[in-house]
Amino acid sequence: MTTAEQLALTATEALRAMNSGRLSAEAYVTTLLTRAEALKDLNCFITVDRDGALTAARSVDTQRRTGIPLPPLAGLPIVVKDNINTRSLPTTGGTAALRALQPSDNAPSLQKLIDAGAIVLGKTNLHELAAGITSTNLTTFAGPVRNPYDTARIPGGSSGGTAAAIAARIAPAGLGTDTAGSSRIPAALCGIAGMRPSVGNGGVQRRYTDTNAVVPLSHTRDTVGPMARSVADLALLDAAIVGRSVPNPVGLKGLRVGVPTSFWAGLDTQVASVAGAAREELAKQGVVFVDVDLAGLATLNERVSSPLILHEAVGDIPAYLAANGAAGVTLASLAAGVASPDVRDAFLAILGDAFGGPPYEDAVAVHRPAMQALYARYFSENAVDAVMFPTTPLPAVLIDGVRGSSTVSINGGALMDEFSAYVRNTDPSSSAGLPGLSLFAGMTSDGLPVGLELDGPLGSDQLLLGIGMSVEAVLGFAPAPGL
Repeated sequence: MTTAEQLALTATEALRAMNSGRLSAEAYVTTLLTRAEALKDLNCFITVDRDGALTAARSVDTQRRTGIPLPPLAGLPIVVKDNINTRSLPTTGGTAALRALQPSDNAPSLQKLIDAGAIVLGKTNLHELAAGITSTNLTTFAGPVRNPYDTARIPGGSSGGTAAAIAARIAPAGLGTDTAGSSRIPAALCGIAGMRPSVGNGGVQRRYTDTNAVVPLSHTRDTVGPMARSVADLALLDAAIVGRSVPNPVGLKGLRVGVPTSFWAGLDTQVASVAGAAREELAKQGVVFVDVDLAGLATLNERVSSPLILHEAVGDIPAYLAANGAAGVTLASLAAGVASPDVRDAFLAILGDAFGGPPYEDAVAVHRPAMQALYARYFSENAVDAVMFPTTPLPAVLIDGVRGSSTVSINGGALMDEFSAYVRNTDPSSSAGLPGLSLFAGMTSDGLPVGLELDGPLGSDQLLLGIGMSVEAVLGFAPAPGL
């Protein structure tokens, strides 16, 4: 296969090519590593494991030649966000204090992919300590991740390195994490697909279990999330992680989908145009849209979101540091070493623990259950299998290389906090622990991707992936960036 043909492969297509003998794992990994070096100015990576990836690829090829049965993802190159534990590579969290942190084990979700035959190309860059949505990391060893569709713009975050690498055809798939939108927002801004699996209240309802294996913010909200260039590839990774079969596409004719009106209000005009056109195309395929708002959701989310993240980090970060041998690193010293001003501000709020006590207790015992009940009633009373909305209210904005993130304006309106603007639509379902996925909806006139999100009831991940595959078949895929 030519280099261009290899770079165009989705994960599913790459596995098919290797299984048929048209492509060797070593040749494919070599092509992608060469691509990574050529596009290193995107700052997708913190660490590239060239030797480890090539050794693993050669082993796969040897086993395939000798007829040894291979696992389902044998030879598939992936990238891994650098807050997810890896045994063979440091896990830096994108911050100076953790540069030398070497976990003793892979995170369970990653281990499932490795057991299935996936090959890790390297650890990807992120918003420092995953505490932001731009991936403008201002540490000296990382730097801002750049959007492959316009390198002056953000890729979204905090899983921006994984998203940018996949969009730039450096890797077909990978892992990010998601707390308030950190896999779905960069997926939307980079024209790929990203999934947040069910989390529920952060305990037994979790689809993926990675306790103390990911640099944390909130144990009831954080989760690993697969990212790829197609929903079918998300389903492939998800199936390997949870040990289930890949779901089938769900028929769209007669499918009932809720469209909460508040999620469609106040959008950038280009986003509104692209998302509206996508809705029209899906309606032509028989999707029945139910225009009913999730009344009161925003108010409940205000009482849940910050209390969970900013209070749980106080205990969760020290627990992670202790479990992973981060000798001498405390929450205070970690915060003191933060290089990005926007993240420093967030950690000052964490250290101040303004949401401890009643605000947190009420968030857990009163307001989150009310959110979950509101969603459950919405799905039941309206007989909808999913809700749909633009993943972000605006496309990618210019990089702020001074603070890491600042303010934005939508359609020339009043300035608003950049983080709040981008998480507006992704945060509520995160607070409620629901599954969601973002997929490509179309391009703005400026050539920037727009994402469309589907959220479903708790535990409906398989159905949601099946719906996503069918929606994607109608809307298509993002064109390759002109790099």
